[in-house]
This record gives sequence, C-alpha cells and structure tokens, in this order.
Amino acid sequence: MKTYYLVRHAHADWTIDENRPLSAQGREESNLIADILQKYPIGAIYSSPFTRAYKTILPLSTRICIPITIELSLRERNIGKSTIKEFFKTVEALWRDPLLSFPEGESNYIAQQRGLGFLKRIQNENIGEHIVLSTHGNLLALILNYYDASIDYKFWKTLTIPDIYELGYNQNGTISISKLWNE
Repeated sequence: MKTYYLVRHAHADWTIDENRPLSAQGREESNLIADILQKYPIGAIYSSPFTRAYKTILPLSTRICIPITIELSLRERNIGKSTIKEFFKTVEALWRDPLLSFPEGESNYIAQQRGLGFLKRIQNENIGEHIVLSTHGNLLALILNYYDASIDYKFWKTLTIPDIYELGYNQNGTISISKLWNE
C-alpha cells in the first residue's frame, strides 16, 4: 500500500518561461512544505523537471537526505501555446470535455493518463510506502479526479499555491484524499 503526497509547487512570479524560479514567497513556502512532510517516513521524492516544482521540494530533500528524482511525467500540463491569453476559459473548456485539446496542447485525458501511468509504474517498486510527487495544479487535480469524479474545474480553481494533497491507497482497497496544506 502506498501513500502519495501530491505537492503543487510554491509561488513563482509568472513569466512565459515554464522554467521560472520560485519567488521569495515561494522559497519561504517551500520550507513550510518541508515542515509538514518531514514528519512522514518518506521513501522517495519525485519532481517535475520545471525549476519551480524542483525547488519547492528541495528543502525537504535536503532535510531528510533523500535525493529528488526528476520525472518528466510530472511536468506542467500543456494546454497549447495559442490559448495562454484566455487561460481560464481554456482550462474550463478542457475540464468540460476531457478529450478536447488545442494545437500543441494535450487533453485532460492524455495529461491524466500520463500522471496515472507514472503512479502505476512506481506502485510496485520497493521505494517505501510514502512518496512525494512535486508537480503542478492541473496535473495534481487530474490525478485526483481519477479517484473522485467530483474533483473538477471548480476544485482546480480552489487549489492554492502551494498545495499538498495526500492520496492514500488503503488496505481494504479504498482510496482516501486529504488536504494537508493550510494557508
């Protein structure tokens, strides 16, 4: 049985560059994330390749002496370059139709399958029962949506930056989802 800690990256000042660093606020938040997660017996840490996700989880990695493994499957969800100007309308349309995609982008279904494929791949690896995944809001919500259909666009809009959700696979076969981050 595994427990995943899905971490949405800390605050970064927005730029068109997906590899943007954390802001001063984000660096403080990354230490608070480490405060929360260091009490669990973490066996592995995975991160999106984007700097803001990696740096969000770096203080935890340093404190508990577990290296971060970069995982391309945890990268930011690509909505398509031409849709950035109407970001919220685009994301809402993608949530309404899971198979919809825009030029150069991926559908909710494809992004969700990418994230779930990674979880499935590490499910049986001997890396411990508590695993941290540092990722992005859209992918985090899409992974949780697979287990709870009520998690939708409105839920995604309520996510904070940063955020932490615990996804537990219980011994009786049930799934539990709990928010760990408190602003």
